[in-house]
Amino acid sequence: MTHVEILDAAGDRAGGYKVDVSRGERIGRVSSEWFSRPADERYLSLSDLYAAVHGRTERSRTRTVESAAIRVEASRDDAERLALMLPGSDAPVTPTHWSFGQLAGLVGAPAAYLRQLPAPLAGINLQYGLTSHRAEQVKTLEIEDGRVELRAVTGPDYGRIFDHELVAAVQRIAGNGTGDTRWKVPGVLDWSTGIYNPRVDITQGTTTLYASDRDVFLFLVDDLNPIEAGRLPDGSPDLYFRGFYCWNSEVGAKTLGMASFYLRAVCQNRNLWGVEDFEEITIRHSKYAASRFAHEAAPALTRFANSSPLPFVNGIRAAREKIVARSDEDRSDFLRKRGFSKAETAKIIETVLAEEGRKPESVFDFVQGITAIARDKTQQDARLDLEARAKKLLDRAA
Repeated sequence: MTHVEILDAAGDRAGGYKVDVSRGERIGRVSSEWFSRPADERYLSLSDLYAAVHGRTERSRTRTVESAAIRVEASRDDAERLALMLPGSDAPVTPTHWSFGQLAGLVGAPAAYLRQLPAPLAGINLQYGLTSHRAEQVKTLEIEDGRVELRAVTGPDYGRIFDHELVAAVQRIAGNGTGDTRWKVPGVLDWSTGIYNPRVDITQGTTTLYASDRDVFLFLVDDLNPIEAGRLPDGSPDLYFRGFYCWNSEVGAKTLGMASFYLRAVCQNRNLWGVEDFEEITIRHSKYAASRFAHEAAPALTRFANSSPLPFVNGIRAAREKIVARSDEDRSDFLRKRGFSKAETAKIIETVLAEEGRKPESVFDFVQGITAIARDKTQQDARLDLEARAKKLLDRAA
């Protein structure tokens, strides 16, 4: 294992290092977040992000109420406005677009249809659903922000993990996420030179720290400390760095989860290139979700942050050294015995020949060929299947 530090002629750290992103997987999850987030959902540091999501928690309260005791009020002056009177409250609460859909779903009413009705008619239908709701209880999340809004309404056993709890867990290993620890917002790959620059200014256009009224998403890397895991065909080092992303929704829009991996670069559009050793944990917001977060997810994040890359490097090295095919017949047999079709087998061998200048011999060669054709798959299920099979080969070699 070799940690690499690139220095310029003056002995200072250079602007970046050469990477080969033709290998490994391409993952677009972070890029999808980057494309979809408006300016007010982008944060330039973990402290800013934490302040925003923790602040709304402090203005919120959650409670469990009898659904039959909820009263739906329709405004005669505003045909589109509905409000709810919750037991024990003196003032009505206004459902958000999201919580209205949740409430309608809980009582079996089509939210899209109700939204098209005048408020009095929608209120009558919703009131009937609440009165006859078989589960009898719902859990609410209300926030005071000039007026009282209903941010979420779920079943009584919903295990809420607040967004600020996830951000706090990340802060424990990443500080502010701006370079005060080894974990930071990523740099950018220059496609014209193939140089990855880990040092870029954190702006609204480059940040990977996001939060909306429904969720939070964070992506950080350790790209100032690249790791050499073998050599490329031209003899240059094959450099990786560690990364992870995590997400949560305290209002029930998605699970809590985190993914850790090694990668070679992040481009301007925040696609992840050359990804290897991808691992993911997801936790549904069930009754014991908070306990699972405390005892499984948060410790797993800390373990990854503090772990040695040696097992990963040794796994790559073992896959490179394990020769499994020396003839065309060996190559075909190796892939066909592992469930690849005749057409897939030919494509994998051709891909390795085109990218490496020789036919595959080692397990690592075959893994790279499989992940390369996986990148070209337009159907997600087919791509994920190929990536999983490639990872299985790599794990067995290690």
